[in-house]
Amino acid sequence: MSRTPPARRLRLGMPRRMFSQVLLMQVAIAAGVAVLATGLFLAPLSDQLDDQAMRRALAIAQTTAAQPQLADELTSTRPSADGPVQAEAERIREASGAEYVVVMDMHGVRWSHTNPAEIGGRVSTDPQQALAGREVMQIDDGTLGRSARGKVPLRDAGGDIVGAVSVGIEYDSVRARLIHAIPGLFAYAGGALAVGALAAYLISRRVQRQTRDLAFSDIAGLLAEREAMLHGIREGVVALDREGRIRLLNDEARRLLGLGDEAVGQPLGTALGEGRTTDVLAGTVGGTDLLTVRGQRVLVANRMPTDDGGAVATLRDRTELEQLGRELDSTRGLIDALRAQDHEHANRMHTLLGLLELEMFDDAVEFVGEVVGDHRATAEQITERIHDPLLAALLVGKATVAAERAVALTVSDSTLFPDRLVDPRGLVTIVGNLVDNALDAVAGAPHARVEVELRAEGRTAVLRVRDTGPGIPAGHHELIFTDGWSTKEPPAHRGRGIGLSLVRRLAERQGGSAQVAQAEGGGAEFTIVLPEALAEPALTSPPEPGPAREISATTTKEEPR
Repeated sequence: MSRTPPARRLRLGMPRRMFSQVLLMQVAIAAGVAVLATGLFLAPLSDQLDDQAMRRALAIAQTTAAQPQLADELTSTRPSADGPVQAEAERIREASGAEYVVVMDMHGVRWSHTNPAEIGGRVSTDPQQALAGREVMQIDDGTLGRSARGKVPLRDAGGDIVGAVSVGIEYDSVRARLIHAIPGLFAYAGGALAVGALAAYLISRRVQRQTRDLAFSDIAGLLAEREAMLHGIREGVVALDREGRIRLLNDEARRLLGLGDEAVGQPLGTALGEGRTTDVLAGTVGGTDLLTVRGQRVLVANRMPTDDGGAVATLRDRTELEQLGRELDSTRGLIDALRAQDHEHANRMHTLLGLLELEMFDDAVEFVGEVVGDHRATAEQITERIHDPLLAALLVGKATVAAERAVALTVSDSTLFPDRLVDPRGLVTIVGNLVDNALDAVAGAPHARVEVELRAEGRTAVLRVRDTGPGIPAGHHELIFTDGWSTKEPPAHRGRGIGLSLVRRLAERQGGSAQVAQAEGGGAEFTIVLPEALAEPALTSPPEPGPAREISATTTKEEPR
């Protein structure tokens, strides 16, 4: 026997679209407010109508008791349906629209009543307060049913109380007034609800346009995806508002910029301090793929304005790429040096071959000895003055490259540097950058010369690199240490304007400084001071400095074959 699948039950719930949900919630709120306001208005309205009816009854009673002849007629006649008291009371009742006007004596006996049969009988409610001289307002039940009553004492010409006047307003008329007011009140409430619904619709339409008709679940999903994307990508993201305050930092941006959660909400200048990084993120510096240095990191920044006047900036860590670029430069320099040595070696081999073919054996032996001695002297000249192997090796390689480029690379007379560096690689980076810049500055100039001076003053390392190039204009002495500043075209594999910025940052990291000045005779002179760059000196004294020697390689042009 086959089973029939159960019918699906209709599920009622909130609509999925944000427009419908917002509209429904706002209409519900408007309806609730309208109902609450109507209830709050109706609750005191009944009491107000009762109070008005009692005051009206009291006023009619006061007016009746003020009739001067009424007290005389009460004391001079007998109660009857045809008496003057009944006639006066009925006249006032008909004129005022009251339900009844009862005049009673001091014993509570009626002298007037709407029903003449009740005249001569005692009143149904206690008249003692009115007979005692007090005015009374109340809602009470009597022979004519429930009514709003007002009672006042009746006084004669001498002011003595001779009776009381009781006036009643039919309570059904009070209730009718209340019921009559309800339709108008509901009309006002309905109008207010209609206006509220229209406003809710307009607001919901605006929300719909701004949220692109997404459902709440879609927005929640987008927010979750946004958080996952921002904190999962390997690029730093910094969002700024129109005032330049940080409103969002993802995890990578915090790492690259060295900021914490407290930076959110702060202006860029306060969070990052003054500098090129702040200028790039704030949009002061225009362009794409802008290079900047933050701490020991080389960053590539791009900034995109947003519709609300803010901006979103992305940051990429280019430190490793920059290191690879510099290693490529070093490799190219090594290749140039090897090419220069190969060129020199080929020339010398040709010369040696010629001497041997001419059977000038003594001259060949002397020539080989001179060549070997020149290479040995080049290395010895450096190692005599610079005992750190990394620095010595660097300068030997730079000397070969300088000779190929027709630049004389010399070591100053006062150069004497021990082998006790705390951070040799840092100083190698500084020296390499400064020497490369100096070689670029003097390349192609006649009598080009670069001089390196390295001295140890206690634990302080002092480096000076001088060249005979065009020099640095006085107004640019600080600008050249800015990230991205350069006068040369950038190579294909990386940007320029980072070397001198890294030199200064490496120096400042060790508590030192980097300065540039005009060298004697023209050119630039860079001075780097690194306090505590050296370990404590050994007990043995270093050798005295010898005379300055030029570090160069003799180059001879290869004859065309």
